[in-house]
Amino acid sequence: MGVAAAAAVGSLATRLEAEDAAAGMKGRVRHSVCKWCYPNVPLEELCRMAPSIGLGSIELLGPKEWPVVAQHGITCAITSNPVVDGVGGITKAFNRVEHHDRLVKGYEEWIPLAAKAGLRNVICFSGNREGMDEETGLRNCAAGIQRLLPLAERHGVTLVMELLNSRVDHKDYMCDRSAWGVALCRRIGSAHFKLLYDIYHMQIMEGDVIATIRRDHSFFAHYHTGGVPGRNEIDETQELNYPAIMRAIVDTGYKGFVAQEFIPRRPDKVASLRQGVRICDV
Repeated sequence: MGVAAAAAVGSLATRLEAEDAAAGMKGRVRHSVCKWCYPNVPLEELCRMAPSIGLGSIELLGPKEWPVVAQHGITCAITSNPVVDGVGGITKAFNRVEHHDRLVKGYEEWIPLAAKAGLRNVICFSGNREGMDEETGLRNCAAGIQRLLPLAERHGVTLVMELLNSRVDHKDYMCDRSAWGVALCRRIGSAHFKLLYDIYHMQIMEGDVIATIRRDHSFFAHYHTGGVPGRNEIDETQELNYPAIMRAIVDTGYKGFVAQEFIPRRPDKVASLRQGVRICDV
């Protein structure tokens, strides 16, 4: 890391600590939010509110949005994904060899841009099964991602594949269980490829959330929240014990961000977001 980059990272850490202190946060969890859950709140407005809520990141943003959050002294903990000719989203991605050239083209442009903006995590997806067996999916995903690893390593960027449920929200999605994702990480064998452990999705698919985090945390680069069932507020209206889950994450030594990715049901959506952040502040 160059002197300028190191200074920028140091400055960002200082600002995040100041935001935690200003918001009355404990500082053991770094808080983020997924912008897509608040479509009616302009990004600029969410950025202005972020320090009072306790947020140090607004995420799943693209290159045109990265400068906006940077101007407000916050970061984008994980970026959105490039899409080239309809390939690169949740349903069409790395598990099919015929998609690899387009995926490589998109990420070869995206990764250097993210690194230049000081961002370190870029999301990616497996794609849907469409009848494919799991071993073929592992082999194909590994082959495509390995084409990008030298570039990711050179730029200090981690490709992060999201674990999603295939029962409720993303029918037929292949990377729908933590064991499959961990098997892919082991096959690839690089610190620049990890998983996004989405607590909501994995509670639906397999449960056993805290035990999974304790066992497999070294493969998890990022975490998302969401109430089960319904993907709404993470308070007592749903079944997960988020304070206990957050303590388990903190106990692993995790230093990254945890992002709120629930869809608020209440009229005051920002109040729901503020509540979610406080619930996770352990």
